Amino acid sequence: MPIPIRKAVIPAAGLGTRFLPATKAIPKEMLPLVDKPAIQYVVEEAAAAGITDILIVTGRSKGAIEDHFDRSPDLEAALRSGGKESEADRLEAIHDLACVHYVRQAEPRGLGHAVGMARQHVGDEPFVVMLPDDLMHPRSGILTGMLDAYQQHSSAVLALKRVTGREISMYGVAASKTLDAKTVEVLDLVEKPTPEEAPSDLGVMGRYVLTPQIFEAIDRTEPGRGGELQLTDAIRNLIGKEKVVGYVIGDGRFDTGNKLDFLIASITFALERDDVAPDLIRFLRTKVQSL
Repeated sequence: MPIPIRKAVIPAAGLGTRFLPATKAIPKEMLPLVDKPAIQYVVEEAAAAGITDILIVTGRSKGAIEDHFDRSPDLEAALRSGGKESEADRLEAIHDLACVHYVRQAEPRGLGHAVGMARQHVGDEPFVVMLPDDLMHPRSGILTGMLDAYQQHSSAVLALKRVTGREISMYGVAASKTLDAKTVEVLDLVEKPTPEEAPSDLGVMGRYVLTPQIFEAIDRTEPGRGGELQLTDAIRNLIGKEKVVGYVIGDGRFDTGNKLDFLIASITFALERDDVAPDLIRFLRTKVQSL
């Protein structure tokens, strides 16, 4: 029986240049979808899957993330004294989601380097890596499905999604063979290939179940494109030494590092909120009719 997974790593040290000037002073992970920062959705996803020990890899100017998951006794007290009990409860619940730890990456040296910084916290346990730019809808069940695949195959598991055209060059792409309706065995990985170079249409998305052997693989990996140490290259170094499985996902994933997907995610989540959905629907209908 595989060791149960208790820990998640969230790399959040990136500069967020695609959302400048908004991210000049605000971490991109703190940009709100409706009234909740993107990174909170990721922590909630982990907690819903039973993972409540979380390490966030931060960097310069990321203090707002730590503040967000800390208690705010003065603010909570002010809300309660003003009769806003539900708002105070919501704030308190953020702190209670998980036991959140932090390590700082002094400079952005690639996703592989960021994950490598989790070595001391993770130890010799398997763990999950969750990229905060990849937002998974709570009903998608993606992380739960990946954890089930880990239990079934006793191996590392990568989230894979079919991508087409120019999108292929944005992802690591897997060569694979089918295991069942939802899983494949990963035979090779190519980081950001051209469409002509790509071994398939299965791109690696921002969820990984990894074994502690990944840290030795990171040590053996040379920097790739842009001088950064790529996690895809490190996982490739594992293939042949241990089994790596791909869990093929469908709908429910938003790339919130992409402006259009960020807007789509914001609207999607807003339409599921009783407090804003009715007025938003009326506005959208009127707006679309006027185009």
